[in-house]
Amino acid sequence: MRYAQRGGYTPAEQQRRERLRLEAAGRFARGDGTGEIARDLRVTVGSVRRWRRAWRQGGAEALKSSGPVSAERLSPGQWARLEAELAKGPLMHGFADDQRWTLKRIKTVIGRLFHVGYTIEGVWKLMRRHGWSPQVPVRRAMERDQEAVEVWKSRVWPRVKGSQRTWAPTSVSKTRRGRG
Repeated sequence: MRYAQRGGYTPAEQQRRERLRLEAAGRFARGDGTGEIARDLRVTVGSVRRWRRAWRQGGAEALKSSGPVSAERLSPGQWARLEAELAKGPLMHGFADDQRWTLKRIKTVIGRLFHVGYTIEGVWKLMRRHGWSPQVPVRRAMERDQEAVEVWKSRVWPRVKGSQRTWAPTSVSKTRRGRG
């Protein structure tokens, strides 16, 4: 996969990249050098060379975006509904063993709600495209009393911890005393 860490470009990023390519097309027509264009647009020289080849073959039209690599299968309304369902938690969808959303579980929910098939990789790209990231839940006891914890941290812990000695430089030499 070409964009493994990000799951593909977002629509905004695609538009930004298209603007760069079209700006480069204007500079190709003026006769600017490849290195100069790459430096000014903050892209690699290889990208500018690739754009220049496409521009020679098809003009500025060849540098326009052809849209996302994979078509979005969920409409904005369906995506909003999916987010609302995910907010309800896995238990509401029959996943009782633990309360984490896995890609496999999200894939199952999408299939149940919208009758749309996604691969696990496709679910990953979908979630990343819409700003979701992998999370690990904080493990805390259900009986935890947050107010009691705050009281303990602010009042009891400072007494238990005690005061810290001031830092003074020391020497490793057995013959020389520290300067402090």
